[in-house]
Amino acid sequence: MEPASSSVQEARRSLGRRLGEIRKSAGLTKRALAQGLGWHESKASRFESGTRAPSERDLRAWCHACGADDQAEDLVSTAQGIEGMYVEWREMERDGLTYAQRSALPLWERTQRFRFYSPWLIPGPVQTASYIKALLTSIRDHRGLADDIDSAVEVRVEKQKIVYRNHQFSILLEEDALYHRVGGPAVLAGQLGYLLTVMALPTVSIGIIPRDIERPFMPVEGFFLFDDHTVNVELVSAHLTVVQRHEVAMYADTFTALANLSVTGHDARDIITRAINSLD
Repeated sequence: MEPASSSVQEARRSLGRRLGEIRKSAGLTKRALAQGLGWHESKASRFESGTRAPSERDLRAWCHACGADDQAEDLVSTAQGIEGMYVEWREMERDGLTYAQRSALPLWERTQRFRFYSPWLIPGPVQTASYIKALLTSIRDHRGLADDIDSAVEVRVEKQKIVYRNHQFSILLEEDALYHRVGGPAVLAGQLGYLLTVMALPTVSIGIIPRDIERPFMPVEGFFLFDDHTVNVELVSAHLTVVQRHEVAMYADTFTALANLSVTGHDARDIITRAINSLD
């Protein structure tokens, strides 16, 4: 796994610290533990420093050697969660786009407050079916995936029904996102018209960051904040899940700062309407 995320590395270091605490509580040095397990001492050191990810077998052996079998299950679960933080698209989508869409459902179902920042695209909760199809088709073609577009669109449209339930959606868009012609002018016109419609929903707040304002910082990567516990970031090569508390707090603070740059209500409607008129 590439060290592409400080979240992954910090989580591995945190797991390593727990392993070190278990070893010390057992009164063992790293050398003694390694010898007892038939390992080289450097293997134990790399686990504790977080520079190497232990397997499930390694974790169970470590706990057994330290007389801490009762902690093994929790450590295995933690390690599996860490490995799931950074997932390459080719791994997530190897069974098609439909599977990738379904994999997000549990997180969506347990979230009450959604905060999405998108610098380039209209985000999932407020996409039209035509926009979704055009977007997923471009992903399929670019990545050479299996053709399961229709079923993937169906799953994504079904997922959007959550917008009409008792959840709160705060969506921030850079004005430029209104002009990227996903699917062509007709598809984009329908999508922007739908934005004007969903803005009337009590569960949805849409802010637009005007492109001609002075701003203290440049646009950052698009991110999706679920309550105060999880952030998803879509990278070029992979899907990143951030769960470290201090990093989630950084994204929440960034969302607040971006929201302070945005306009809502009538002003946001004017910006969207200008974008629609530009398609004529």
